[in-house]
Amino acid sequence: MNPTTVHYLNVVLGSGAIFLQIASVVALFLLFIGPKKNAYLNFVDKHYLSLGFLIALSSSLFSLVYSEIIGFVPCYLCWYQRVFTFPLVFIFGVALWYKDRKIVKYTLPLLVVGSAISVYQNLKYYFGETSSLPCDASGVSCYQQLIYEFGGYISLPMLALSSFFALTTIVLVAHFYKKED
Repeated sequence: MNPTTVHYLNVVLGSGAIFLQIASVVALFLLFIGPKKNAYLNFVDKHYLSLGFLIALSSSLFSLVYSEIIGFVPCYLCWYQRVFTFPLVFIFGVALWYKDRKIVKYTLPLLVVGSAISVYQNLKYYFGETSSLPCDASGVSCYQQLIYEFGGYISLPMLALSSFFALTTIVLVAHFYKKED
């Protein structure tokens, strides 16, 4: 892919990540602090399987696009995050197909571990010294700035964290939100 196409892809995905972050913070605020009956949370609760499937599919596909088509070699922390992201596509997909809303106990452990790895990678990426970042024998570094959009806020680690954060939020809303009639 040429650099201009990659730049536009980065901007689109970065904008989507920022949207997911804002939507997730709003949902969590409304879930735990806001009014008990809410149209926004009703929407998330009603469509959580579709939303979860789309976010998991997008994050899985675009991680593969970056590594297999664009040629950005993932570090080992990215691979660990993929281990916890890829199964979510199938779990949400099968649950969507069978309209089974009881997948929280299957998805939440994957999301918690994947989020923990992602938070660790983001802390190291944004606040750690470059020499302290773990790198594997291939020389692939977590600190490579392969994506650097919106003043450096959006990076590959931030894209992964945004998808984990959004998926965790959707699952929490589906589990804890109680509709009052």
